[in-house]
This record gives sequence, C-alpha cells and structure tokens, in this order.
Amino acid sequence: MCISQVEDSPLGLDKWLAAMWQVVNDRNGISSYEVHRMIGVSQKTAWFMDHRIRHALTMGSIDKLSGEIEADETFIGGKARNMHADKKARKIIGTGGKDKTIVMGILERGGKVRASVVPTRKKGQVQAEIRKHVEAGSAIFTDALKSYEGLTEFEHQVVDHAVEYVRGKVHTNGMEKFWSLLKRGLKGTYISVEPFHLFRYIDEQVYRYNYRQDEEGEPLKDFDRFDIAVRQIVGKRLTWIS
Repeated sequence: MCISQVEDSPLGLDKWLAAMWQVVNDRNGISSYEVHRMIGVSQKTAWFMDHRIRHALTMGSIDKLSGEIEADETFIGGKARNMHADKKARKIIGTGGKDKTIVMGILERGGKVRASVVPTRKKGQVQAEIRKHVEAGSAIFTDALKSYEGLTEFEHQVVDHAVEYVRGKVHTNGMEKFWSLLKRGLKGTYISVEPFHLFRYIDEQVYRYNYRQDEEGEPLKDFDRFDIAVRQIVGKRLTWIS
C-alpha cells in the first residue's frame, strides 16, 4: 500500500505507523511520554510525531451536516485550584470563562461531529459556524444562549438548562458526551495543553469519535480505524520539525 512520505524524518516508517496506531485507537489519547517509551525515541521526538499525526487526521470536508443537529460550546482551560500560585497570578485575571479557550461543536445525530476553537461566543461567530457546516432546513437543537437567536433558515429549538436538560428530542446530550470525552483526554492524559496547540488535540478526538462505528452502526475495529487514517494521509506532506 502506498502512503505519503514523512518528509525529512530520520525515523523509519515502522515507528511512525506504531505511533499512529496508538493515537487513533486509544480512546483517551496517548501522551508523548507513552509513545517515547513504546517506540524508543526521545520524548521531544514523540511529541513532534504526535502533532504531525494529528495534522494528518484533520477532518476537512465540503459536505454539510443535515438532519437533526446539536450545536454547543464549551470552555477549555486549567483549573485555578490546580495551578501554582505564580502561574495562577499570570493566567487567571478574570472569572468564569474569561481566561479559557472557547470550543464550538456541531453534531449530526447518528453521524459525525465537527469541533473547532472559536474566538468568541457572539452571534456573528456562532451563527457563521452553523451556516458553514449545516444544511439549511435542518433541525437544530441548542441551549438558550442568546447568540443562537435568529437562525431562521433552520428548524431551531431551544432547551433552557436553567429549567431542564431534555424535552423530548430537544437536547444537546450528544455534544455533552463528546465534550466529556475531549476533556477526559485533556485532563487525564495530556494534563497541560497550551491554547495555541489545542486545535490539534480537538482534531484527534474528532477523528476517533467520527470513526467509532461503521456505516451499519457497529463498533469499528481498531485495524479499520487505523487503515482509514493511513489512507487519509496519502498526498499530505508531513514536514518534520526538529
């Protein structure tokens, strides 16, 4: 099978494939320390390998999501109580989500999820993301955030979490499950992720989520998920950073 060249890499293909297997199949992600011990490279090398692999897993698509859609946002960032006093003084300068990174997710029920870092939760940003990824006429379920008001080209229904979390099929539980998986990996496996690298970790979790099952709804086997990842990197130049 022909796969893309790992440009300027001093490492053999066997090490790259072994690292990729772990990244795409470990539900909570795998740290660079685990990769370094597993394939016998330095931790720094393993870290760069992980990021090149995450780049290869980017789920770009021009197809829009349709049917029943959930849209939601979350805040990603370290908890102040876990920080050293000096670090807390530098990073925590406000309350709530002020010093955290905003991530927006859009989920097609029974299908795929898309998630990305966004600069703001204001109406222009939030609605632009929805219109970019969702086919007009789809049913969209969100929480009561004011930024979602005005999605007139969609069948938009709202669940107010101050009152209830589910009203029939009106809920965002699918996105909440995805956020739980993402945060479990970030807090339990990677521990500390800088905001400017966060989008790569999101891409990794999106890939594993989107290939968790086959077209019949059956759990996807590890080899099949790995095979899709390898085929997906054909034609991508994964430049080695030393």
